[in-house]
Amino acid sequence: MASSRKGVSTSLATIVVLAGIGALSWYGAREAADFMEQRSEARVRHALADAGQEWVEIRSDGLQVLLSGTAPTEVDRFRAVTQAGTVIDSRRIVDEITVVAREAAAPPAFKVELLRNDEGISLIGLVPASTNRAALVHALESETAAPRITDLLENADYPAPENWDAAVQYGLRIAQLTPRAKISIEPGAVTVEALAESRAEKGRLETELNRSLPHDVTLEANISAPRPVIVPFTMRFLIDDEGARFDACAADREEGRDRILAAAVRAGVQGTPGCTLALGAPTPDWADAGVAAIGAVAALGRGTVTISDADVGLTVPAGVARADFDKVVANLEQALPPVFSLHAQLETPPDGPAGPAEFTATMTSGRELTVQGRIADQQMREAVDSFAQARFASVQGKLRSDENTPGGWTVRVIAALEAIDGLEKGSVKVTPDMIELSGDSGDPRAAEHVAAGLSKRLGAGAKYQLSIRYDRRLDPALALPDGGECVDRLNIIMSEAAIGFEPNKSTIAGDPSETLKRLADAMTDCSDFQIEAGGHTDSQGSEGFNADLSRARAQALVNAMTDAGIDTGNMTSRGYGESQPIASNDTEEGREENRRIEFRLISDRPVRSEPLSPPVTIEGVTGEALETQEAHEEESAPPPPPDEVPFGPEMPKVNDAPRTAPATLGASEEFQTLDEREENIRLPVQTPDDDTPRPEPRPDGAEGGEEGDEGNTQQSEASAE
Repeated sequence: MASSRKGVSTSLATIVVLAGIGALSWYGAREAADFMEQRSEARVRHALADAGQEWVEIRSDGLQVLLSGTAPTEVDRFRAVTQAGTVIDSRRIVDEITVVAREAAAPPAFKVELLRNDEGISLIGLVPASTNRAALVHALESETAAPRITDLLENADYPAPENWDAAVQYGLRIAQLTPRAKISIEPGAVTVEALAESRAEKGRLETELNRSLPHDVTLEANISAPRPVIVPFTMRFLIDDEGARFDACAADREEGRDRILAAAVRAGVQGTPGCTLALGAPTPDWADAGVAAIGAVAALGRGTVTISDADVGLTVPAGVARADFDKVVANLEQALPPVFSLHAQLETPPDGPAGPAEFTATMTSGRELTVQGRIADQQMREAVDSFAQARFASVQGKLRSDENTPGGWTVRVIAALEAIDGLEKGSVKVTPDMIELSGDSGDPRAAEHVAAGLSKRLGAGAKYQLSIRYDRRLDPALALPDGGECVDRLNIIMSEAAIGFEPNKSTIAGDPSETLKRLADAMTDCSDFQIEAGGHTDSQGSEGFNADLSRARAQALVNAMTDAGIDTGNMTSRGYGESQPIASNDTEEGREENRRIEFRLISDRPVRSEPLSPPVTIEGVTGEALETQEAHEEESAPPPPPDEVPFGPEMPKVNDAPRTAPATLGASEEFQTLDEREENIRLPVQTPDDDTPRPEPRPDGAEGGEEGDEGNTQQSEASAE
């Protein structure tokens, strides 16, 4: 019994001990787990806080660490998980992080930049993956004659936007129309920046662009053309009863144009005046002259000023005070750049006081003469008209009879006309005290020759003022070719040794060096003219391709001429395609004739490559220093033939006694003396010299010889009086 109880006690004790041990183990395990969870969570939290990932929510579940929360980006989520894995075993990490939902990515901005020049066509930009790039390149190769097509496009796997295909096809069409352009293609919109060969070509291109524009595509076009050449370079400004305005206006630079227009607005021009930007200005100081001339007219309140190249003409109507006129003219002369010459005139009313006698004449480059002023009487007017008709291509204007003209007036008028006849163009003003002559000439010593001619015609004591500009293009001694001769030379060379091209390409075939050498020789003294190199093809191929091919070949020739050292600054190229055949395209021979490059003269006026030189100015009095001038002429110029007679009548010198025999000039004239009011000269008169034939001497003892001579002399003097 006792042993039985002892066994039960032992069993209970064992159970109690085991239960205590179990309880202690459970408690220890739970505490250890809690410790591990807290430690792991603390370590992860601390690591994420140090990394700036404070948005992460952390909790532990046994050995596992659960990461939750909303990450700003997928990158931030990845960084949080990675950072937690650096402090605990990554296999214990449970990623429950979510990422902020983002909107679906928008498709990229599709755009193509199509750049075309003489080197070829480049395609740059981003297109949808569905775009057939090979077809684009093939279309450009087949419809243009560009030497090279460069595809630099990139693809994006997005659907093509609305109106994309229509814009691309329209852009390709533009590439066929212009040889130099930047074409920007976007969905439903095309922007073009192109350079046309001329203003006419600019208009044609704009018309074609608008005609072929699809209804669902918008166009923004900026087509520029070279500035026109204006010869002579002209500005005409006037103020009259209708107000201030331009009759013509040209400027060489935008800055100069703005200054001229601002001066016109200050002078009273209403609205927005226009002024053409052009080539051909005689000097970079053109705007300075224009502003000064407009200011002069504005200061007077009425009048007209015309600037033609470097000649400035100011005409002021009657009614303006002489003192005001003289003051403005003096200021204008000071303000004008040195290359310009001024001719100013104050008109006199027909019924007003006569004032000092005055005669003016203006001659154009076409030898058209306009005269104005007073002459002694009807007979003198007929004499002057007859003289002018013989010298000039046409004579316009009206001379007014005035019996109060001073003695020798007709002689001065004819001497002035003879002086201006030696110029290419110019004007002359004759007053009792002065002869003023200005103009252009091809004679580098024209001023000296005119001064010598005035001295010969007028004798001593006549004042003159000369302002004559030398223009080498007018110099006959240089024998410079005109524009037509230049073009004829070039076309003859091309017909004898034409430059060939590879089939359907603008690449020159063979060695063109000999032909280029001949072209270089032909272009000597011709680079100042505007010349067009026009390319032509046969009718094989499409019209667009032929036009493009002919243009590219013409430009290739111009480029080759430039590379050969030829000045082609004023040469342009143009393609006519098959539009101007010179033979039938039905035969191979005819098609070969049609495949050609022809040169064409755009303007017969040369473009100045440098400003005009200042005029040679001479002021003096006839008879003074004339011997020095004549001696200088004899040293530098060959003597005239012995039998050469000066053209026109030989006029007596003003201060010579009129012991002349009767003669006739044009109309009937009866003279008393040159110093008297009515001047009547019967011409020509030959002054005897050593070579003049004379009668044999009278025999000794002849009666009445001396008396007869004396009587004849007295009779002549009486008739002259």
